[in-house]
Amino acid sequence: MRKVSVVVVLFLSLSLWAQQATQLVPASAPAAAGASSERSPSFSDRFPRYRLQSGDSFDVLFEFVPELNQSKVTVQPDGFVTLKNVGDVHVTGLTVPELVTQVRTAYDRILQNAALTIVLKDFEKPYFIADGQVGHPGKYELRGDTTVTSALAMAGGLLDSAKHSQVVLFRKVSDSMFETKVLNVKKMHNQRDLSEDVQLRPGDVVYVPKSTFSKIEHYIPRANVQAFTPNL
Repeated sequence: MRKVSVVVVLFLSLSLWAQQATQLVPASAPAAAGASSERSPSFSDRFPRYRLQSGDSFDVLFEFVPELNQSKVTVQPDGFVTLKNVGDVHVTGLTVPELVTQVRTAYDRILQNAALTIVLKDFEKPYFIADGQVGHPGKYELRGDTTVTSALAMAGGLLDSAKHSQVVLFRKVSDSMFETKVLNVKKMHNQRDLSEDVQLRPGDVVYVPKSTFSKIEHYIPRANVQAFTPNL
């Protein structure tokens, strides 16, 4: 299981709560040079294409030159694969259509406009991570149309200590950047309006912080709890 650093999540979420807006934040510091020019998909992208990563594998099938076929070509940790007669080709981050173009280009020196098919064999199954003040923090398989509120339900719901109004959604858009959004789940439930309930994408992290009350609960007598309860 790929774990998310709680320290990073807490650091980023604290900086976000004061701003209450969607923005880009570094996935690591300092950010990689040229990160500003990288593609930054918005939260409205509902059906993103899968992008290859290290450990994935695929078959390469040539329609008219079967002797060049390869099975389970594996993406190495450095992002390269080794293809027959052409050597190493970098493929990490490519979609399958982009991979087909990349492989066809690599073979252009020995084949003109090669007719080929790429079939993914082993790849990272879509998932999301729920962390913080939820019943069962962890990594969950992402199936079908899953939103933030449905993801929270899958993770056992919100604890009493959760800050419902500042649920943070982290979305990795490059090796150096996360896109972030703060969602008021409490408002969605109270108004019965899920129009702002964001559709999850593979790799998203939903983080639920502690409420202010839960943070100071250990430092005050229980008899005085009512003094910290907002007027309803």
